[in-house]
Amino acid sequence: MRTLFIGIAASIAIAAGIQAAQPAAAPQTAAKPKIPRLADGHPNLQGTYDVATLTPVDRPRGVKNLVLTEQEAVAMEKYEAQRQVKNDAPLKADRGAPPVGGETTAPKSYLEFLEQAGGGVVGGYNNFWLSGGDHVIRVDGQPRSSIIMDPPEGQVPPMKPEAIKRNQAFLAGAAAPDASESASSGPPGAFDGPETRPLAERCLLGFLNTSGPPTLPNYFYNNLKQIVQTKDTILILVEMVHDARVIRMNAEHLPPTVRKWMGDSVGRWEGDTLVVDTTNFTNKTQFRGSGENLHVVERFTRVDPKTLLYRFTVEDPSTWDRPWTGEYPWNATNEKIYEYACHEGNYSLPGMLRGARQKEAEEAAVKSKKP
Repeated sequence: MRTLFIGIAASIAIAAGIQAAQPAAAPQTAAKPKIPRLADGHPNLQGTYDVATLTPVDRPRGVKNLVLTEQEAVAMEKYEAQRQVKNDAPLKADRGAPPVGGETTAPKSYLEFLEQAGGGVVGGYNNFWLSGGDHVIRVDGQPRSSIIMDPPEGQVPPMKPEAIKRNQAFLAGAAAPDASESASSGPPGAFDGPETRPLAERCLLGFLNTSGPPTLPNYFYNNLKQIVQTKDTILILVEMVHDARVIRMNAEHLPPTVRKWMGDSVGRWEGDTLVVDTTNFTNKTQFRGSGENLHVVERFTRVDPKTLLYRFTVEDPSTWDRPWTGEYPWNATNEKIYEYACHEGNYSLPGMLRGARQKEAEEAAVKSKKP
């Protein structure tokens, strides 16, 4: 990723126009675009949004600034467009075998890195099935290098020592909860039954925290999120693994004994911004290593008729020393959300369990032949 920034000019020269020798005209204030509203007067947030982007959640190491220059943003988008053209090109019928151990080319973009990591040494989907982003996110017209904006370095704060120990103990007894976290491996017994496999692998929650909260981009495919809004209830439907989160407006949180994978979300209006406060998570979600004390505050603001600005703040005193915040735009689209039949096509899960039973049988047969 860093290579895209090397050699790009750090600043843009701005030519100042010379004003004519006459009284300055009164400054013109740009009129704010009117935003759609419902009968109750609150902004109408309803609709389907495409959140695909090539901007990573965490700022790449070595990139200092949150705001990119236009040259840097254009270079990133150009590289990704050229990569997609190359990936879409027909393969040669007489091509050689892939390298032993998998792809070894150093990735130069975030999407390229994810595709290699997701495919592992055996390879993943070919480009036909992927639908990553093709643009850098822009907030207030400024291209961003990361979704995380605070801390200033764009990185999740370091994890506390006690949180590291807690997660080590958790991972020692079960497969990683998120398909992006070592889902192919695990401790002894990780393949004993479906209950020990990651939530995304079981088609229960979207991977890379698309389900939320906070609800993040997917970076692979199924980039849509839909909002359905009433006076008392707001629903957020995520295309990836069909997650649906119900936000109860102006309500009290459930008792702490009631825990949910996506937490208990309670909403309120602060002016024209929808604020969603979520607590009561379980220790199964493990967002970035968090525990049951995870607390997420989301803010949805319609900045124009076709754009929502989504901002989130994450805190967990048992995991990090300080809260951290990110933001990115949701762009309205006319695309339709179709059924994501994850369970119906989830042949890999029974295949892995069947393979584990076969491996156990073979190992048992070898032991039985030993004197």
